[in-house]
Amino acid sequence: MLKITNNATANEDRWILSGQLAGRWVAELRSNWDQVRDRSRGRRHVIDLSDVTSIDGSGERLLGDLKDEGAEFVARGVYTKHLVEHLKNNE
Repeated sequence: MLKITNNATANEDRWILSGQLAGRWVAELRSNWDQVRDRSRGRRHVIDLSDVTSIDGSGERLLGDLKDEGAEFVARGVYTKHLVEHLKNNE
């Protein structure tokens, strides 16, 4: 299961994820990203992965796509920090 909480300020849209970014939940994040991003022109897009417990291959691919679309990431934990660093280095 994946919980997605959206927070918006004048300068930033933030997706706070809790749980597993895997399986069908990957499509749920993609859908939520598309909906929020379409109406948030000019703001930073930050995805907070601090409470994500696992990420499968499709979740990793989605994060790479979102990075290419302008996402920035907040991470905690060895694996998640490593994944975010890997995404940054593959620009």
